[in-house]
Amino acid sequence: MAEKASGSPASFVDQSVVPGDVVLDLTSMANQTIKLGGGLRQDCDAIAAMKAGTLKFSKPNKYWVETSQKRYVPCAGDSVLGIVADSKADNFLVDIKGPTIAFLPVLAFEGGTRRNIPKFEVGTLLYVRVVKANPGMNPELSCIDASGKAAEYGPLKDGYMFECSTGLSRMLLSSPRCPVLEALGKNISFETAIGLNGRVWVNAGSPSTVIVVANAIMNAESLSGVQQRIMVDKLIQNLKLST
Repeated sequence: MAEKASGSPASFVDQSVVPGDVVLDLTSMANQTIKLGGGLRQDCDAIAAMKAGTLKFSKPNKYWVETSQKRYVPCAGDSVLGIVADSKADNFLVDIKGPTIAFLPVLAFEGGTRRNIPKFEVGTLLYVRVVKANPGMNPELSCIDASGKAAEYGPLKDGYMFECSTGLSRMLLSSPRCPVLEALGKNISFETAIGLNGRVWVNAGSPSTVIVVANAIMNAESLSGVQQRIMVDKLIQNLKLST
């Protein structure tokens, strides 16, 4: 039987939870609106964990359970990297590493009309936003943000995409900036797109730089902040020696 949550919500953040644990008591959070991410469900006035992991919080009001798993469970609001699997009259079918294929309406682009429908080949890599993710239904995607602008969403050209755990993806997107990305950014120029579904895209001016950035990111998950910076220093030194 799940334990009753006690104390402030902050007392459970960054703590390990297992399925059934009650992590938030809504009766003690009057007049507060919260947003639930992956791994949590609401049961009356209680918010309980659905999977084992670490309870996380991001301002202003989002909670989720973070796990280092390969499988991705779609959640509305997530930014993900998707691969076009097929094209239909009204939708693109997109693989986002979820239990089911997702669909991207052909009009879900900034200024999208029937006259300017984009054309994507199978295998095209897209940075998209999950707008609907209901159990038993295919997730719906969009290439515009909440304000209707394209922002950073759309096709990603060139570069290199690799897969990682969902936990590493969240670590890379954490605030303050993840140490490995901060250390890399001080030494070399590159760009990334990080999906919460455990996919990362990297692009840079040379293939050797892309390889260094990708290797640094993939090796960072089990390292502390200090160890990440030391690793990056060694990789940068090797890169300079080889050029």
